[in-house]
Amino acid sequence: MTLGRLVLAWIVVAAWFEVATFATVSFMVRLASSQDAVGYIGHIAQYVKRRLVEAAIVTLIASLWFDSLGSGEWWVLFLLFGLLVSSAKWFPPAPFGVAKRVRFAEVVCDVARYVGAGALLAWRLS
Repeated sequence: MTLGRLVLAWIVVAAWFEVATFATVSFMVRLASSQDAVGYIGHIAQYVKRRLVEAAIVTLIASLWFDSLGSGEWWVLFLLFGLLVSSAKWFPPAPFGVAKRVRFAEVVCDVARYVGAGALLAWRLS
């Protein structure tokens, strides 16, 4: 795996994560009440930084998967990553007034973001 190929894969996944994040925030704002929407919109810069780091880590894990461990059933690996990332949202410490449907939709969006990243990485790295 060359560095150029890794960087290109990271750029593709980072772009996907940013698009998915903005789509998720937009979707969550539509589902949430106006008071809850402020919490989503107010942290866009933090989301962007976090997604860039996530994309780098997922790209490195994918390069390990596709270069040495295997290439089949990539979607199971990334489905599990998505479930792992969203697991903190399954059992919130205290109700913050966010509806269960909003939390569920956010979990689904997180899992879809990772499966989409896996598809892009399978396309770029395998």
